[in-house]
Amino acid sequence: MTVPEIYSPLPPAIHPRHAEIDAQTSQWAHEFKIGSEDLRSRLIAHDIGTFAARILPEGDEGAVSIIADFILWLFGVDDGHCEEGDLGTRPGELAGELSRLLRVAQDPQAPLLPDDPLADGLRDLRLRLGQYATDSQIARWVDALREYSLSVAWEAAHRAAGTVPSLSDYTLMRLYDGATSVIYPLLEMGRRYELRQEERDRRTVRAISEMSSFIIAWDNDIFSHHKESRSSGYYLNAIRVLEHHENLDPGTALSVAIRQRDSVMAHFLYVRDRLLQDASPELVQYLESLGHFIRGAQDWGISSHRYTTPEDPADLPTAFSSSFADTNQAPLDIPVISHWWDPDLFSW
Repeated sequence: MTVPEIYSPLPPAIHPRHAEIDAQTSQWAHEFKIGSEDLRSRLIAHDIGTFAARILPEGDEGAVSIIADFILWLFGVDDGHCEEGDLGTRPGELAGELSRLLRVAQDPQAPLLPDDPLADGLRDLRLRLGQYATDSQIARWVDALREYSLSVAWEAAHRAAGTVPSLSDYTLMRLYDGATSVIYPLLEMGRRYELRQEERDRRTVRAISEMSSFIIAWDNDIFSHHKESRSSGYYLNAIRVLEHHENLDPGTALSVAIRQRDSVMAHFLYVRDRLLQDASPELVQYLESLGHFIRGAQDWGISSHRYTTPEDPADLPTAFSSSFADTNQAPLDIPVISHWWDPDLFSW
C-alpha cells in the first residue's frame, strides 16, 4: 500500500550534535543491556538519537541525550515486554511489572527489580533527570509514565483477546500509549524553562498538547502500518480500527486516517496561532517544541529503518505536501476529542 505525501507545514530542524547524540544513545543501550541482543541491535539501527535531536533542535545536548535514551528505553518496554514478550498477552502481570518500574522512577533508590536492565536503565534516567528537571517536572513525568503504563496494559488485554476497540476508545488510549505525553515535561527541561501552573492547566494548552499527541500517533500508525500488518502477531493501529469497524478496505482506511490527521493538524495550527497572541515567553517555547516534536516524528517516521523496513521495503513518501489531501477540514466525530472544537475552548 502506497502512502502519499502527507501535509506538513512545520519546518524541519535538527540539533547540530545529532550524530554524537545518536552514538551516545547506542552506547547507553549497550551499557544497560536494554532488551535482548537482537532487539537491542535493531533499536540501535533505528536512529533514535537523531529522532530526539529533531524533537529539541535547540536543547541542551545532555538533556537531548536523556530524551534519546528514554525513547529507546520506551521501545525496550514496548517491543520487549509488549510486542514480542510474554507479558504482551498477560495484562495483569504486565501492569504489575510496569508498576514496579514506576516505583523505580519515583524512587530510584527503591530496592526493586535487582539486576533488571530496564529498571537499571530507568534508575540512570531518573538520576540524570534530577540534574536538569525541577521536582514538578519530574513529578509530571512520572504521572505521564503511569498513564502510558495503564494504556499499554489496556492494549495487552485486547491483544490477549484478539479484539479491536472502538475508534473512540482507541483514540483515547492512543493519546497515552504513543508515549508522547511522557515527553512533554522533558521539552521544558531540555530548554531550561518551566511553564507556569496556571498556563499549563489552561484548557486550551491541554487541548493543543493532546492534538500534538494525536497527530504524532496517527502519523506513526500510517507510517508503521506496512511493518505491523506483515508481522505474525496481533497489531493495533488506526488503519486497522477503521477497517474493522467501518468495513473499509486498507486503501480507503488509509485515506480516512489521513483526512483525520489533516483535520487535527489544521486545528492545531489555528489554536497555536490564537495562543501565541497572549502567550508568555515560556508558552511560546513550549508551542515551538510541540511543532518540532510533530515534524521530528514525521521526518524520523519516513526515514528510520524501523518503518522503512529495508528487508521488505515500505512504500513511504520521501517528502511532505504543502497542502491538505482534503480541503474540507470538519471537526472529527470522535466523542473523546470533540471538545477540541468547542467554541468556548479559549475561555479560562
